[in-house]
Amino acid sequence: MLTRRFFTSCALCAATGFIASEANAQTSATTPAITRKLLQETDGPAEGYVTIIAEFEIPPGAFIAWHTHPGIESTYVVAGGLERMVKDQPSRMVKAGEGFQVPTGLPHAVQNGNAVTKLAITHIVKKGEPLATPVAAPT
Repeated sequence: MLTRRFFTSCALCAATGFIASEANAQTSATTPAITRKLLQETDGPAEGYVTIIAEFEIPPGAFIAWHTHPGIESTYVVAGGLERMVKDQPSRMVKAGEGFQVPTGLPHAVQNGNAVTKLAITHIVKKGEPLATPVAAPT
C-alpha cells in the first residue's frame, strides 16, 4: 500500500455533487482536481438502468476515498498506474493495459501513484440513484 495519501473529492462523487472524505484525514494539503469527461450515457442494458462511459484523469498522489456504486464499475487503465483497494480483498497495483471490475455496492478506493493516471470507466447503474456514495474505510 502506498504510504503518502492526499485526500480529495471522489472523482465520481464530484460529478454527482458530494465530497467523499476519510474520517481520519489529517492533512490539509490541496490536491489538483480529478477531471472527468462524460463520453456517453445511454439507457439500459435493462429497464431502470443507465450505462455511463467516462474518461478520468487522476493527478499524481491523489486518493479517491472509499465509496460504493449502485451498479457495476468496469475500469481500464489507459496510462499510469494506481493501487486499487476493495473491501475484504488484498490491495492490488493496476498498471496501463490492465483493468478491473467492482461489483454493485462493494466499498472500494483508489490511491494514485507518482504520475498522472488516465482511466476509461464504464458504469452500469440504477437510474436516478447517486452515481457514488461515500462510505467509511473498512477496518
